This record gives sequence, C-alpha cells and structure tokens, in this order.
Amino acid sequence: MKRLNNVDLDNVTAFGEEIKKNPEKARRTQVLEGKWEVKEGQVQFHSPIQFEGGKTRFEADNPTFMGGGGSLPGPMHYCFFGLASCYTGVFATIATMLGIELKQVKTRVEADLNFSRMVGLGDEPPMEEVRVKLTVVSDAPPEKIKEAEDLAQQRCPVFYTMRNIVRLNPTLEILKES
Repeated sequence: MKRLNNVDLDNVTAFGEEIKKNPEKARRTQVLEGKWEVKEGQVQFHSPIQFEGGKTRFEADNPTFMGGGGSLPGPMHYCFFGLASCYTGVFATIATMLGIELKQVKTRVEADLNFSRMVGLGDEPPMEEVRVKLTVVSDAPPEKIKEAEDLAQQRCPVFYTMRNIVRLNPTLEILKES
C-alpha cells in the first residue's frame, strides 16, 4: 500500500483504472434522509449517516436567533464543513498524485451571511461570496502546489456544485396522521 499525505494512492489509481474500463463505475447515488423533531427538548434535526465504514448520526440545531437552542452546529456549519473537507481532500489527493509531499494543509471557509430573506424581510441573497483559503506547508516548488490547487478547484464536487447551477428538484409529500 503506497501512502503519501494520508492518501492511499494505490486505491486512487485502482479506482481510476476501473473507471477507464467501465465509466459507469464513476457514478454513485448519495442519499441522506433526516427528521425534524417537533417536540421541545429534542435536537431539531438529525440524520443517520451510512458510509463505507459504518454509520453515525449528524445532528443540527439552529442558532437561537432562528428559533433553535444554539446547542449544536447549524446547517451552515455543515455546509462549510462539507466544502472545506471536500476541497482539502481533493487537494491532498491531487498533490499525492503529483508526488507533492505535504507537511500541513489548513482550509478556512468564511462568508458574510444575511438572514433577512429567511425571516421574510428582504430579497437579498443569504450570501454573496464564499471565501476559501488554503494554507499549505510543503517543500515542493510553489508552481507545483499551485497546479494541485488549480486541479482541486476544477475537480472538487462541492466547488463544482457551488460554482455551477445544479438542477434542484424539490418535491412535497403530505400525509395525514392516522
């Protein structure tokens, strides 16, 4: 097993070879189903999360100004965590594929949020810009690190989703309690 930067390059390479042989191997369906708790004293939203190595539970609680208890991360925390972890992971994988040894990588995600739309008091966007800062410690040449960063921006699924219009298909199912 060849590992660099905490990335198993053999697995990444093998997956790439599988996709070359059968492009359908690149496709996966990701599903998340959660529940809002209507009774007081409960966490507001929770979801069991199944993943390759097992399962866990994500829980969210809105900040107090949005009617929550502020006792857990809110939805934007998870959104930013998803962006930071995906982008950083793609960067580290690409750096590994390019033979760049990383000593440290940190990612900072920030945005100025406006909640007036959420409470029906304006039409302004909830955020106009998301700032992402990647800080890399490495002895590799700066142009090589920049190449990895450029490729990470091009290939990161969350970057893509935030930069491009992705069809969102909401549906509503109304049930009567029996």
